Amino acid sequence: MLKHRLIPCVLLKNWQLVKSIQFDSYRTIGHPTATVRIYNARNVDELIVLDIDASLNNEPINTEIITDMANECFMPLTIGGGIKTLEDVSIILNAGADKISLNSQAILTPSLIHEIATVYGSQCVVASIDIKKIDGHYHVYNKSMGVLNIDPIELAREYEAQGAGELLLTSVDHEGTTKGYDLDLLRLFHDKIKLPIIINGGMGSPEDGKKALEMGADALAAAYIFHFSKYTPNMIKKELLDHGFSIRV
Repeated sequence: MLKHRLIPCVLLKNWQLVKSIQFDSYRTIGHPTATVRIYNARNVDELIVLDIDASLNNEPINTEIITDMANECFMPLTIGGGIKTLEDVSIILNAGADKISLNSQAILTPSLIHEIATVYGSQCVVASIDIKKIDGHYHVYNKSMGVLNIDPIELAREYEAQGAGELLLTSVDHEGTTKGYDLDLLRLFHDKIKLPIIINGGMGSPEDGKKALEMGADALAAAYIFHFSKYTPNMIKKELLDHGFSIRV
């Protein structure tokens, strides 16, 4: 049985790692290399860093920071933001990342997933979908493009067909709120795709993680709980283990 993973998912902005609330209202976590050292010591399983400067401002990918983080990182490192071409992927992987995450460009050019998977393998590609709930219905959301008339399940199936290895599924409405993961969203995706799902947005307690895993999530991504709550990664893992989930300790 594959073990469930606990993954900090943080944003790179102005050379600092930050977290947001519903993709706004940014709060600084700390300097990237210092924060990575903390994650190493605190027993998380992977790290996802999304470069929002590169993504939103059309800036070059910050390879200097990626290299610094990779040199300190003793866990798999996923980098997203600003990736538009296979060459961008090569630059990021050569800087030390293990995986890349695609969001905007995957919507515009799904075939890029296939190109990357063909050259580097599906395990290298984390397809990212951000979702908002409007009038009781889920919609694909993009920070640059807004709410899109795209069915989230069909988009995920397209990414799966193109060769993505995992799906990072973020509830914009729950992101940064600590009110728990969107279990209805997980229920919507349950058994619809075969891709492992990394659920992101809203974890405020170990109980939230337990509910998400029960609903079919394969991995738990979060930010706030690791920095601004009483819970440590080991405390979260212990509670999940106590409830019978397979967790790396």
